[in-house]
Amino acid sequence: MASNSIIVIALVSLFLPTILAISSNNASGIAIYWGQRGDEGTLEETCASGNYAFVNIAFLSAFGNGTTPVLNLAGHCDAHTGQCTVLSSDIKSCQAKNIKVMLSIGGATFQNYTLTSTEDAGEVAAYLWNNFLGGQSSLRPLGDAVLDGIDFVIEGGQYHYWDDLAKNLSSYNNQSKKVYLTAAPQCPFPDTCLGTALSTGLFDYVWVQFYNNHQCEYNNGNVTGLRDNWGIWTSNIHANMIFLGLPAAINASNSGFIPPANLTSEVLPIVKNSTKYGGVMLWSRYWDKLSNYSSFIKSYV
Repeated sequence: MASNSIIVIALVSLFLPTILAISSNNASGIAIYWGQRGDEGTLEETCASGNYAFVNIAFLSAFGNGTTPVLNLAGHCDAHTGQCTVLSSDIKSCQAKNIKVMLSIGGATFQNYTLTSTEDAGEVAAYLWNNFLGGQSSLRPLGDAVLDGIDFVIEGGQYHYWDDLAKNLSSYNNQSKKVYLTAAPQCPFPDTCLGTALSTGLFDYVWVQFYNNHQCEYNNGNVTGLRDNWGIWTSNIHANMIFLGLPAAINASNSGFIPPANLTSEVLPIVKNSTKYGGVMLWSRYWDKLSNYSSFIKSYV
C-alpha cells in the first residue's frame, strides 16, 4: 500500500501543472454572426445547436448623423414593419442557455453609418440603450428582449468618435444590467476604424478578423503572419479576452480559411498560449451550418 501511495503522489505531482493549466483555461468558446442569410435557420435553432457562447445579431447598418436607424436582417424579418419583434422569444431562449446575444452595428455592406461628433455618439448610445438594451422605448425593433451588449463592426464611414460611443455605452453599466462591448477589428494592427475605441480599454471581448488580410492570416500552412499579429494584438489591447476570427467555410471569405484539422493542430496550440485567449469567432452561421466547422473544432477551442 505504501509503495502504491508513493506512485500515486508521484503521478499527481507529475501531471499537476497540466491539470492546473487545463482548469485555468478561461476560454469562452465560439462566437458566431447571425442575421445576414434568411436560409441560415432561426436564431433559436442557432443557439439550440449547443456550439456557441456568443451570437451577434447582424447588422444595424444605418445610424448616426441624423440618419434613421435601419436594422438589416436580410431575409429573416422586416424591422421597418415591426416583424422582427418575433425574435424576442428567440433571444430570451438563447440567454436562458447562458449564451450572450449582442447587436452588431456597422458591417461591410449597405454602409450608411457614421458619427460626426461627441454629441452624435451620445445620441446613438441613447438610441441603442433605449431600443435594444435596458432602456425603454415603444419602438423596440426586437421586442422587449434585453440584449447583452453592442458589437462594433466598423468598416467604413468616419473613423472618429467610436471611442465616445464606447464611453457613452459603458456609462449605462450602473443601470440594471451590464452592457458588454465587443468588436471585430481587422487583423492589421492597429485597426484603422476601431483603433482609438479599442485603446479605451472598455471592450470585454475582441474578435479579430484574421482573414481577408494576407499579411496577418494563415496562408497554405504558413502560420507566421497570423502568429506574429496575434502576439501584437494580445500584447497591446486591454480587453478581457481576444478571439481568433475566422471564416467558417472556404467560400465565406476571399482568403484566410483554415481547415479544421490545421486549426486544431497548428494554430490553436499557438494562440492558446496567451492568457487573453478567449476562443474563436466564426463568420457566419450560414457558412457554419453548411460546413459544420464549429462542430469539428468545438472540443478543441
